[in-house]
Amino acid sequence: MNEHKLLVEKTRTSKEIFNGKLLHVFYDEAELPDGSTSSREWIKHPGACAVVPVFENGDLMMIRQFRYPMKQVFWEVPAGKIDAGETQDNTALRELQEEAGVATNDFAYVGHFYPGIGYSDEIIHIYVAWNLKSVPQKVDDDEFVTRERIPFKEAVNMVHSGEINDGKTVICLLRAWEWWQQNAPFRID
Repeated sequence: MNEHKLLVEKTRTSKEIFNGKLLHVFYDEAELPDGSTSSREWIKHPGACAVVPVFENGDLMMIRQFRYPMKQVFWEVPAGKIDAGETQDNTALRELQEEAGVATNDFAYVGHFYPGIGYSDEIIHIYVAWNLKSVPQKVDDDEFVTRERIPFKEAVNMVHSGEINDGKTVICLLRAWEWWQQNAPFRID
């Protein structure tokens, strides 16, 4: 018998208790592996894409953005939610232009991760982009970001020092760095 099947919970009931612009909150009753029942509160999320944009000299285009829940400014990679009917690739390229003010036809999917498995079904897809060209930045009306170029290796060091501490950005930079070491379209120092 597969051990993992002994861990599976089954939804008995599900009730949406909040329906917002981005997040939908649910309250479920779940049957546990031993047959008992417990409540589960969780957030439905449309998913997101994040992009690590790499210039020919090895710089990345990073953004700085104030995040209201934490009341502070963070270093981030360009990222955003997948809009209804939009492909992951299109989301990644759209966010690259909107937030970073760059565009490309050269990009690769690096993988994905789940940032909040205890309370959300959100998935974030990671991309690396290169052969970048400047385009007008098109941030949303309620979005304020600044852009800054940082050498790739310096950004990775900033992860290790704790200066970059947004979970999404930490994971994306480390996964993209590893991908770049093995698959680099061009060498950077």
